[in-house]
Amino acid sequence: MYAIVQTGGKQYRVQPGEVVQVESLPGDVGGTIELKQVCLVHGDKGLQVGKPWVDKATVTAEIVNQGRTRSMTIFKKHRRKNYRRTKGHRQGFTQLRITDITV
Repeated sequence: MYAIVQTGGKQYRVQPGEVVQVESLPGDVGGTIELKQVCLVHGDKGLQVGKPWVDKATVTAEIVNQGRTRSMTIFKKHRRKNYRRTKGHRQGFTQLRITDITV
């Protein structure tokens, strides 16, 4: 059984027992979260496609980790104008362990 869920503006293919890294979600490590924007479910009843979401379908997940990715360097420059700017960015993420998919 697997499902396609949308969170943080991106879509992820998930199945029970899998650990997936998504954009930051509120919650504490060890807590549970329900993802209700389920686009597709493939299971015992066959393939169910939502328009845009599958009715009454939820994906339950446990929060495994809250963290930030490695640093990225943003560098801007205008040639011959003595303009240089260096900046760093670290994107936050949440790791989820998928526990259940219900339809």
